[in-house]
Amino acid sequence: MITRRLGLALISAFLAFGAAPALAADTQVAVAANFTEPAKQIAAAFKTATGHTAILSFGSSGQFYAQMARGAPFEVFLSADADRPKKAEQDGLGVTGSRFTYAIGRLALYSKTPGLVDPAGAVLAGGKFEKLAIADPTAAPYGVAALQTLRKLGVYDQVKPKIVMGSSITQAYQFVQTGAAEVGFVAYSQVINETGGSRWLVPAADHAPIDQQAILLYTGEKNPAAKAFLTFLKGPQAVAIIKRYGYEVR
Repeated sequence: MITRRLGLALISAFLAFGAAPALAADTQVAVAANFTEPAKQIAAAFKTATGHTAILSFGSSGQFYAQMARGAPFEVFLSADADRPKKAEQDGLGVTGSRFTYAIGRLALYSKTPGLVDPAGAVLAGGKFEKLAIADPTAAPYGVAALQTLRKLGVYDQVKPKIVMGSSITQAYQFVQTGAAEVGFVAYSQVINETGGSRWLVPAADHAPIDQQAILLYTGEKNPAAKAFLTFLKGPQAVAIIKRYGYEVR
């Protein structure tokens, strides 16, 4: 009887401590570069809440789409725009009906030099800089927004010779941080917690809305962790983190 009870106790302990981790899973998530920091915090909160692990990869939305079209094993796509998730749905890469806007991005003009960027962005017309960093508009939606802003302000032709393009919004930000460009259009989320320097939060009316959409890819359709991550992304913990980085949420 004692031996039987001991055996039952060991089985119960195994079920309690061994079975739970077996239910946890990993999911591969492609994340637009502008969303790097909030995504890291959301992934940590997601793991604590569910036990699942979101393995994050960061880059430009355009590059990610090209990789997914060639069979890259991502299961969730957090794009910096709405066009590529919509295209993923149309091209049979994304699960129909799973697409939604998780954040609305804001664009900022930023410099490490205090006082160089004024609160109205007039520095662009003044031209007191040699290089202006933007993200490549063919790959990064924030680059598209930067060009739209320059044209809206009527300064595109003036500053065009000074533009240096980063492959992603992260590289555009790095150009400014390293001094390769005195000013640059970056994601507001990248500089919201920066101390020093100078910045201008570009009015949302100066460019098309930066609707950042997420979609479940068919590669992750049967992975509970992939579905759980998207559900968590809509929840109050994730939304609080998203807002903390200056994004708007519908």
